[in-house]
Amino acid sequence: MTGGGSGGHITPILAVASELKRLRPEVRIVYIGQKGESLLDIPAQDPSIDEVRVVRAGKFRRYHGEGWRQVFNLATQARNVRDAFFVLIGIWQSFWLLRRLKPSVIFTRGGFVSVPVALAGVLRRVPYITHDSDSVPSLANRLIARWAHVHAVALPPETYPYPPDKTVMVGIPLSDKYQPVTPRLQAQYRHELELDEFEQVVLVTGGGNGARKLNAAILENAVRLLKHYPKLCLLHVSGRALEAELRRNYDGLLAPEDTGRVRVIGFAPDFYRYSGAADVIVARGGATNLAEFAVQAKACIIVPATRLVGDHQTKNAQVLVKKHAIVTLSEDQAEQDGRLARAIAELLGNTRERQQLRQNLAQFARTDAAERLAMLLLDEANFKNKPASS
Repeated sequence: MTGGGSGGHITPILAVASELKRLRPEVRIVYIGQKGESLLDIPAQDPSIDEVRVVRAGKFRRYHGEGWRQVFNLATQARNVRDAFFVLIGIWQSFWLLRRLKPSVIFTRGGFVSVPVALAGVLRRVPYITHDSDSVPSLANRLIARWAHVHAVALPPETYPYPPDKTVMVGIPLSDKYQPVTPRLQAQYRHELELDEFEQVVLVTGGGNGARKLNAAILENAVRLLKHYPKLCLLHVSGRALEAELRRNYDGLLAPEDTGRVRVIGFAPDFYRYSGAADVIVARGGATNLAEFAVQAKACIIVPATRLVGDHQTKNAQVLVKKHAIVTLSEDQAEQDGRLARAIAELLGNTRERQQLRQNLAQFARTDAAERLAMLLLDEANFKNKPASS
């Protein structure tokens, strides 16, 4: 299993791994990550992963909205050339790694590391299955699409540029820890997180790697929000790389009596507790997070990252906005003075609106994707091992 680099890639992988172990406990699962990846300890600590290996991988840097100007950015192009060599090294490393492991099948969630692993799989004649959560396939999955045996996707197959006879809609695999959050379960999560003293809880997350723009927008609004709600706690999942910086910024911004009302978390392996405890969630528009919030039926304010190629987060959000399942703000709107604080306050102060958003978002919930993907992988592995005469 491969495709790390962010929480949005790793958590679905672990959900599928858990289902594989449930269905076939004897299956051996190896996670192949990227050398230097900051979240490698997450799969390493997961009981469903038997072994973690790393290979080199490279990133092709493209920035939405910059067009041809990127060509003349020498620093960016130099990093692209360097990383092209990393990909070649990764293919070589993956080839010999697959030779030793002798896998029956490879599952890739996209991400930079999936390219060398999948291409080595082609050379070693190991079948692989890809998965796309967003409406726009990742660049990595597009690069390796030609040789994939199956394309598992989150949305109807016609949404994707893959051959229809090789494309299967499964949804987005989620951990079985995600379940509809009742008032009783919300109270339980708050107790486990030691939040019993607070009347309102707001969760902010930019994903596993964080989002500097979203962090900055919340900082600009934190004082106003905390003043308006004296019994409010702000849970802020910053991303590991941004955690220390964000802590310093809050310490310099808040009065001493308010510092205990803001909790900065670099990365939360038990993220379901934090999202389950919240009254309102402010997040990016990543498909995995949106699927998790749908299962839990949460009131969300989504601020899509528009710089991503394909602008897939905006497209994810547009589908939900049409059904009045989320509230959205653009990055520019979130940066306006007090705009984000007002949007949060409007939801905190309107129980009926929160309930309506929760009900509408819950209609998009699917909980069987991990099992369906696990079955696809087991079927592919069994097919590969059948005698030629069968």
